[in-house]
Amino acid sequence: MNHYEVLVRPIITEKAVDAKEAGNIICFQVHPDANKTQIRQAVEKLFQVKVAEVRTLTTEGKLRRRGRFAGYRPDWKKAYVKLKPGQKAPEFAEI
Repeated sequence: MNHYEVLVRPIITEKAVDAKEAGNIICFQVHPDANKTQIRQAVEKLFQVKVAEVRTLTTEGKLRRRGRFAGYRPDWKKAYVKLKPGQKAPEFAEI
């Protein structure tokens, strides 16, 4: 799995922006099979920053209904990446 497959997209929500401002943490949706080492290497390689810590969690898909039809959204994996002190977060996280 290459670095571009590991990181699916950045997550830019109020919670993610607050984490970036308060603790220099950026948030990504990642490939479900990616482990912490692969996530660390991908972030360091693609954004030229040093990573201090990676925390991951798997979010279960919610039940969604359309009239009488029901289904589930897919499960997905999220990673909180804490940068080392002195490292600048990538520009996509600037709001």
